[in-house]
Amino acid sequence: MHLGSLLLNSFDLHSLLPIAKLEVGHHLYWQVGGLKVHGQVFITSWIVIGLLLIASFAATRSVQRIPSGIQNLMEYALEFVRDLTKNQIGEKEYRPWVPFVGTLFLFIFVSNWSGALVPWKLIELPEGELAAPTNDINTTVALALLVSLAYFYAGFKKKGLGYFAKYVQPTPVLLPIAILEDFTKPLSLSFRLFGNILADELVVGVLVLLVPLFVPLPVMLLGLFTSAIQALVFATLAAAYIHEALEGHGEEEHEAH
Repeated sequence: MHLGSLLLNSFDLHSLLPIAKLEVGHHLYWQVGGLKVHGQVFITSWIVIGLLLIASFAATRSVQRIPSGIQNLMEYALEFVRDLTKNQIGEKEYRPWVPFVGTLFLFIFVSNWSGALVPWKLIELPEGELAAPTNDINTTVALALLVSLAYFYAGFKKKGLGYFAKYVQPTPVLLPIAILEDFTKPLSLSFRLFGNILADELVVGVLVLLVPLFVPLPVMLLGLFTSAIQALVFATLAAAYIHEALEGHGEEEHEAH
């Protein structure tokens, strides 16, 4: 009897709320040679990259000594990223990493805001639906792996094979923990970003369906704020990991003494 009531309630909910009709795992794929490419992520990522390129071109097309408009905005963004990178990596070694950290921050920032401001779901696809690039775990994992490659490159370039000595410092007993830490860093980066953006879009989507006029607006404003914070957290942690690879355990102990 209870099972029959649950099934009936599920049927009624399915018929009343369109969100219940969404099927998890249906995506638009492109077949490129022997590869199956996630088309939805590529479309939205290209749009975000296109917006950033247009803004960069507009800001540098006619550079003025006293900036205004889009030039002023982009110079402020550059100064913000430069300060962030300097604070995390240090005065001596931060400059080569400003483009990398800045690209991460701007791409994630615009991607996150696109999920809150762009009505992606109004664009119909043969299969699946569009959403912010960071709403997909493939994007966040790819970004996290880029960060991993960056801090391995930073440490190896500066110290050569001596970089790997950190895995056995201060004692070889910690080797498994040090290796595990390198796996958990990209996992935590990717799942934190993916989970927050997905949760925000789901909450707004449900509220729009239930109370379509006033209630979603404060939640959307809060979503814009948290989206910006997530971009800042990701870029800050990326710079912090690079700093850790450049400094190393041994040098930090030496400086402490």
